[in-house]
Amino acid sequence: REIGRFAPGLKTYVHRGATRLKGGEMREAVKDQDVVLTSYPVARLDAESFQSTKWLAVILDEAQNIKNPDAKQTQAIRKIGAEFRIALTGTPVENRLSELWSIMHFLNPGYLGARKAFRENFALPIERYHDEEAIKQLKQLTTPFILRRVKTDPRVISDLPEKVETKVYCSLTEEQATLYEAVVQDVMKKIEEEEGIKRRGLVLSMMMQLKQICNHPVQYLHQSRASTSLSVGAEVSLDNRSGKLERMGELLEEVLADNDRALIFTQFAEMGEMLADYLPRAFGAATQFLHGGTPAKMRDQMVTRFQEDEHAPPIFILSLKAGGTGLNLTRANHVFHFDRWWNPAVENQATDRAFRIGQKRNVQVHKFVTTGTLEEMIDDMIESKKGLAQAVVGSGENWLTEMSTDELRRVVTLRRQ
Repeated sequence: REIGRFAPGLKTYVHRGATRLKGGEMREAVKDQDVVLTSYPVARLDAESFQSTKWLAVILDEAQNIKNPDAKQTQAIRKIGAEFRIALTGTPVENRLSELWSIMHFLNPGYLGARKAFRENFALPIERYHDEEAIKQLKQLTTPFILRRVKTDPRVISDLPEKVETKVYCSLTEEQATLYEAVVQDVMKKIEEEEGIKRRGLVLSMMMQLKQICNHPVQYLHQSRASTSLSVGAEVSLDNRSGKLERMGELLEEVLADNDRALIFTQFAEMGEMLADYLPRAFGAATQFLHGGTPAKMRDQMVTRFQEDEHAPPIFILSLKAGGTGLNLTRANHVFHFDRWWNPAVENQATDRAFRIGQKRNVQVHKFVTTGTLEEMIDDMIESKKGLAQAVVGSGENWLTEMSTDELRRVVTLRRQ
């Protein structure tokens, strides 16, 4: 669609699907084409076909898909020969600097040295010790190869509307608070007795459980047949059990009253399913839910419907990982981050589904924070370190596992208001 819009003179071939050509047939089909489009998984599956074809250029969109240098997908794509290579990404580093090394190794093999040397000279000094000299050296090495453009630069686009980010603070219900304190008490005891990889696993597991409780008790308890009290014969009600859900309901009422459209991001497929079931019953507004299991064809149909159909469901629920990149959803002018992914780069990528070229209205971004919980503590820590985080380019959630037990307890202990 985008090539048809911006470069209609180019001949384009889409290589995907169960009936796609392979080997010599594929090479014959593409030889007179200007552009061949495919996906990362297909490029891995049909590695021989791609690697035996002579290409002028290999261009990677969403290049963070090759961030793991050990992955078969990365290795297959790295072996595709071309006269030049380009990598496009909004998040060259999502979790650790080795991801930047992997992308640079695709573009200019060996330029940043061997992986082990890069780790010793840059990754460890920057990620662990915030070494300013190492940061400076790495920037000097990479800057000549990076063309960085931000949408707020008027040279890129002069009429992009504003993005207004607000924190939406909500309180736990008594049920949530009781569950929250029980998990902290139980898991912290185990953490005190463990070390190494077992301890890290316990920390990440506790973080996940506490996030689920902050979302809704039904998600944490995995109660079946979650529904609203409006449904006949429902065994489980979602109403009045989550401060976060109640507050989002109030905001959605305003969105719908103004005939606006909204994106809701959650990192949990189970929570997405609950919202997809709950919101139509509570507000009479239809929804769509896109997650990792959504087939590519249906995904395209959902996006097209949301963008072009005047009568499409006004609420689009998306799994953060499945819907956080590669989609154009500028019909929405509200973005809700129902639960937080504690990596600003990942959240910003998701927000940019709506805040991008083609957006005509101001975009309201609502980031939910449950007060008195680890959500508030970690949000404060991220805000206070934003300058450094941008220099290091993010470190995901794994840094939480490196905290001492006392530091961890301060972060997760519930502070009742």
